[in-house]
Amino acid sequence: MKTWIRRTLIATASVAVLLGGLAACGSYHGHGRGSWSDAQVSEMRGKAVERISDKLELSAPQKARLETLADALVAQRQALRGAPGSTPRDELKALIAGEKFDRTQAQTLLQAKTAAVQGQGPKVVEAMADFYDSLTPAQQARVREMMDKRGHRWGGRG
Repeated sequence: MKTWIRRTLIATASVAVLLGGLAACGSYHGHGRGSWSDAQVSEMRGKAVERISDKLELSAPQKARLETLADALVAQRQALRGAPGSTPRDELKALIAGEKFDRTQAQTLLQAKTAAVQGQGPKVVEAMADFYDSLTPAQQARVREMMDKRGHRWGGRG
């Protein structure tokens, strides 16, 4: 397999994992008391950027690329969330509200989520590639080590 294809597939899989994590966080915050507000998302984004910057000892240009990646991920999250005020739980409840599962609405929902990923996904992949490619070999090794050790837990909580 050609190197660029392999890298694209790895980047796409990584982005999918990141997006899944963001979607889970967005619907789980507060143990059922609603999803994160824009202010909370912005605060967590800032903390994550600072934590990653510190752990990888990023230069100013590298940190700027990380900021661009964080912005792309937040935009992707907003595109996936859809209408303000709706949550994945509300969407599922609407599908099972009647005597039969609403297959038509489920298909419409699936198409909307797929369109959101297709619309924002290339921007996320490009931002991820730009950030990763800007890292030194030692920083790239540190990223791989962190992923092997803790997966997505950059915060050192476990």
